[in-house]
Amino acid sequence: MHRTACLIFLALTVSALAQEPTRPRAREIGIAPGVFAPGPLNAIIDVEGVRVGHFTLIEGDRVRTGATAIVPAPGNLFRHKVPAAVVVGNGFGKLIGSTQVEELGQLETPILLTNTLNVWEAAAALVEYTLAIPGNEDVRSVNPVVAETNDGTLNDIRGRHLKLPHFRKALESARGGPLEEGSVGAGTGTLAFGFKGGIGTSSRRLPKELGSYTVGVLAQTNFGGLLTMDGVPLGNHLARYAPRRNDENRDGSCVMVVSTDAPLDARQLKRLARRALAGMARTGASFSHGSGDYVIVFSTARETRILHSGPEGLRQVPRFPDDRISPLFQAAAEATEEAIYNSLVRATTIKGRDGNVGRALPIEEVKRILKRYGRGSR
Repeated sequence: MHRTACLIFLALTVSALAQEPTRPRAREIGIAPGVFAPGPLNAIIDVEGVRVGHFTLIEGDRVRTGATAIVPAPGNLFRHKVPAAVVVGNGFGKLIGSTQVEELGQLETPILLTNTLNVWEAAAALVEYTLAIPGNEDVRSVNPVVAETNDGTLNDIRGRHLKLPHFRKALESARGGPLEEGSVGAGTGTLAFGFKGGIGTSSRRLPKELGSYTVGVLAQTNFGGLLTMDGVPLGNHLARYAPRRNDENRDGSCVMVVSTDAPLDARQLKRLARRALAGMARTGASFSHGSGDYVIVFSTARETRILHSGPEGLRQVPRFPDDRISPLFQAAAEATEEAIYNSLVRATTIKGRDGNVGRALPIEEVKRILKRYGRGSR
């Protein structure tokens, strides 16, 4: 991009956002779901090898959208696939590539998150990205995985403003350092519980006696219900909840990407993914008619089976025993719940299409309500 254009883009970005100080994460206001400790960054990238990148597109007074890329592992993912699974909470959505993941239990491209009407451009970008990797010169089939939520309240979604270079920027910017959250990337134009939604992330690390495994979650939130934090019905107190007559809160979607370094196979990963939905439910989600609620899960431990010699001869057995998986289930639910909270508390107010405004969750008011219930002091 030309330097002048970059400066113009930056100016538009600044003017579109409310001039707010840096907003806290959930733990900074005393909301720390569950019993397991987070990883060092409390993010999906606490799982070694996972990288995340954002591209945010804000133009004029109508374009408020973007893309978020999750790269599961370094190297040529197509040649060195990772075990994966998909779980559908409510299927009102466009999740490209899900049937092959379901059939083969593998992921062969990064994951892109974006808006509903740009999923096909995102898929094309993933195909181009994969074909261009050295060693893939003879590849003639690629299964891109793209998920979405509808940001059409704040964004001119019919304009389909995201192009292939924008998705390439998200992929190329993927890194393992601290992540931006809130009104960024694929969460730029989203709404949740009647407030500004966005991108949130969290992680949990099991103690040594449980294997020291890490579970990380990244959520793109754009759904409704009765916002609940630490058991407190905040949506009720803030007068934002379904089925109140509130266009910002009726339907929507939530995409949850779960990663782990535990050596789980595709069957076990599907079980893990279902627990992310438990974490989403704890936030007060209603899983409404028009909500596309999906979990995409993968393990960075590519070898998930071993050969075992016994009286019956040589056979393959799961490397990870099912009777040890429950702590991972707990970790997935906890990290998902906190990732969704982070998407809300980190999100800034965004004014978009036709003067519509996604208002940030009022942090000070939230803290006062939590205090009345004896919460938010951890």
